[in-house]
Amino acid sequence: MTAPGTTAPAIHRGRFDHPGLLYRDPGEYLSGTTAFVRSALAAGDPVLVAVPGPNLDLLRGALADVAGRVTFADMAVAGRNPGRIIPGVLLAFAAAHPGRRVAIIGEPIWPGRTEFEYPACAAHEALINAVFAGRDAAILCPYDVAGLDGSAVRDAWRTHPVMLERGGRRPSGAYTDPLVTAASFNLPLPPVPPGAAFMEYDSELLLAGVRRFVLGQAAGVLDADRADDLVLAANELTANTIEHAPGGGRITVWTELGRLVCQIDDDGHLRDPLAGRIVPLPQTEGGRGLILANQLCDLVRIHTTREGTSIRLHMAR
Repeated sequence: MTAPGTTAPAIHRGRFDHPGLLYRDPGEYLSGTTAFVRSALAAGDPVLVAVPGPNLDLLRGALADVAGRVTFADMAVAGRNPGRIIPGVLLAFAAAHPGRRVAIIGEPIWPGRTEFEYPACAAHEALINAVFAGRDAAILCPYDVAGLDGSAVRDAWRTHPVMLERGGRRPSGAYTDPLVTAASFNLPLPPVPPGAAFMEYDSELLLAGVRRFVLGQAAGVLDADRADDLVLAANELTANTIEHAPGGGRITVWTELGRLVCQIDDDGHLRDPLAGRIVPLPQTEGGRGLILANQLCDLVRIHTTREGTSIRLHMAR
């Protein structure tokens, strides 16, 4: 059953369903999200609610009578880095319930997201469609129409095949190939600050030096565990450079706005748009560097072209 005053969205069972939910106030938010949850529970589906803190509290209260049957996660924590949401939140939940349809509310874009985070968030929303194609799952993504920039709402129509608004459901005329849409968020990164410390490398013999360089730059900025995480992520990515980019690369580290930033540049081209979003099979060689970086860092931004690739890692101080 649905909560009083709500309308349950149509359930499209047996295939992947990825609607965007446009809401303007808490009433519209709760109407759409609780109807989705209660319909899924009535069908016997495992349910995950992964939304940022304040909305998480709203939903916990509205779903108090069924809270024991729902998994809750704070997206501002679990999805702080949007690059880890597909492998670490969505696919992880699906893997925990093999052979069953899963229902997920995922809210990766909220008014507190920064302009620099946004392209990674929007690319994530597009790539969900490629990763979950053919899976028996439903992922509902709410969008705060009143609090978000208009461009984010317009992008929601591009990254979701259908939209829910004011109790109605309709196909999105702006939706297109998700890989093409994700590629449109492959944007150049802001320039590296002048005078930032850097090191060039072109062989495995220099990886120990790279680790010492990053650790030295992190000293006094990050605590020991966070510094070690950054060193590990940087080591994996610079090792990838040596393996795949014959010209070697450059690693640069600097501080800005309460965070330590580390950028790896090389002349390789990252061809797989799902790199870092799908955990490779155990027997597969390579492909784990970006997965690890997404797990360890607060934000990973990538810009790749045929001329080269830049990967920027952010660690909050």
